[in-house]
Amino acid sequence: MNELLAGYLPLVVFIGVSLVIALALLVSPFLLAYKNPDPEKLSAYECGFDAFDDARMKFDVRFYLVAILFIIFDLEVAFLFPWAVAFGDIGLFGFWSMVVFLGVLTVGFVYEWKKGALEWD
Repeated sequence: MNELLAGYLPLVVFIGVSLVIALALLVSPFLLAYKNPDPEKLSAYECGFDAFDDARMKFDVRFYLVAILFIIFDLEVAFLFPWAVAFGDIGLFGFWSMVVFLGVLTVGFVYEWKKGALEWD
């Protein structure tokens, strides 16, 4: 029985050390953080509007357009990985299907580019 429990000792030590580190990382900001924020620290960061303003304010449509373009091209990459892994098994039909898929996405990208959707004034 003692030999069986001795096999779990490294696991118990690892969990104990990770809990101590996690607790130290959670508690240390409350003890060490600077607590007098200045107006610069409370100003808008990267989003372009005050963080504690009316939640029903209008967003620029370009935020949504950039998000949609990101999702489209992120999904493109998500489809390319399994295709590349199975490339040897899918043959010529799989190759030309992906070429058509990438062609449609390229046409969409060129259309967005020509319409100025990627320009940020």
